[in-house]
Amino acid sequence: MAHRRRFRFGVQVSNAASGEEWAAIARKAEDLGYSSLFMPDHFGDQLAPVPALMAAADATTELRVGALVFDNDYKHPVVLAKEMATIDILSGGRLELGIGAGWMATDYEQSGIPYDVPGVRVDRMLEGIAVMKGLFADGDFDYQGDHYTITGMDGLPKPLTKPHPPFIIGGGGKRVLSIAAREAAIVGINPNLKAGAVGPDAAADATAEATDRKVGWVRDAAGDRFDDIELNCLMFACLPSDDRAGTAEMMSGLFGITPEQVLDVPHALMGTVDEMCADLEARRDRWGFSYFVVQHDAIDALAPVIARLAGN
Repeated sequence: MAHRRRFRFGVQVSNAASGEEWAAIARKAEDLGYSSLFMPDHFGDQLAPVPALMAAADATTELRVGALVFDNDYKHPVVLAKEMATIDILSGGRLELGIGAGWMATDYEQSGIPYDVPGVRVDRMLEGIAVMKGLFADGDFDYQGDHYTITGMDGLPKPLTKPHPPFIIGGGGKRVLSIAAREAAIVGINPNLKAGAVGPDAAADATAEATDRKVGWVRDAAGDRFDDIELNCLMFACLPSDDRAGTAEMMSGLFGITPEQVLDVPHALMGTVDEMCADLEARRDRWGFSYFVVQHDAIDALAPVIARLAGN
């Protein structure tokens, strides 16, 4: 088990109708005690992450910003490295750099970007990480891979955070989680999205037993650096309720698992404030999770939990 880290919390936000509304969301997150504001990186109905994250950082003083996660296929790593270094500088070092191999099939189909088999996409992501880390370092950088070739490039500007902003890599499969264990400061334990969409397969892969396996893969691949990794969990449902059992019964049909299993799913949180706090503490004890991220629609629901647990 990882050493006992203090709790912190993030919120994932996609959209706002105006700059004023977007800034207000960011300030609210900061005021409620959230550590970070994240965005997805898709081509549907959402703001573009890079300018929106910079706007969120501008509207706040301590809130960290990042994407969960940038799709490596959507931008060349030279371009993304420059954009990320710029956000890190202009935000005063508040960037968390999430990167992934891409998964949402509809993004690829609608944009015409080739949707290569998972192994190729993961290979390309791994090269992209190497390129970004090389460009963040001092001096000229050369790289020759199967997907990227960099020749004598000094990546400028350099990020404020040294040696580079913390990378976040999440996944549900053994290979991606093993890469994350070796390359990332923050590892997200997620359902497996190899189907290219959120559906029954992903729900079935969200159980406590599946999570045990995934944390084990991270521990094995990380070796001596496991205690240096912050383990992150993205929650898809946060449901305050005085009827915890009834809520679990309702959710069981959506997940396709038993109500008892629902209560142990780390990606869902339900019950009274006392029950939700107890669940998060149990998840930290069992898996080492200390960094939890909720969707925007739960920003108020989690606030009393944050007030009690953040920093503890």
